[in-house]
Amino acid sequence: MEWLLLFSDLCIPLVILFVVINGVVKKQPVYDQFVSGAKEGIRTVVEILPTLVGLMMGVGILRASGFMDFLSGCLKPLADSIGLPGELVPLTIIKMFSSSAATGLLLDIYERFGPDSFIGRVASIQLSCTETIFYTVSVYFLATAVSGHEAVRKSRYTIPGALFATFAGVVMSVVMAGLME
Repeated sequence: MEWLLLFSDLCIPLVILFVVINGVVKKQPVYDQFVSGAKEGIRTVVEILPTLVGLMMGVGILRASGFMDFLSGCLKPLADSIGLPGELVPLTIIKMFSSSAATGLLLDIYERFGPDSFIGRVASIQLSCTETIFYTVSVYFLATAVSGHEAVRKSRYTIPGALFATFAGVVMSVVMAGLME
């Protein structure tokens, strides 16, 4: 087990060292390329910032308007069918848009039910094995358009595939938390 911890501590420094050595061996201007990449990264952040602000505002509006409670009520039969506690439906929905907002809801769940309760364990596992679908998709597709690469015009199966993976993650979080009982 100790070798695994040592390996995880050394992973990032070893990757950086490998990149630098590889660049030097190939006689590449490593530092200049790093600075160029950093500049491009900052430009990308500036370009996608309005999208991020819009997503965060949208999540705030959904929570404040009571729409989340309405949607939770509509999805409760589906949640019950897979064993997901109804209190976690808002968490499941919010996580698809914002990880930080979902973390705030998780802390509320911990305060209400406790982190070691069934609901607390399901929520913890769920947040670890699901993705912020709409945030990631919007940032990725916008970043490809901004970066000068050919923009992705058709998302095709991206959203359905991500929704299926999220559903699988939610189901497995219930199963895994149930195994811990």
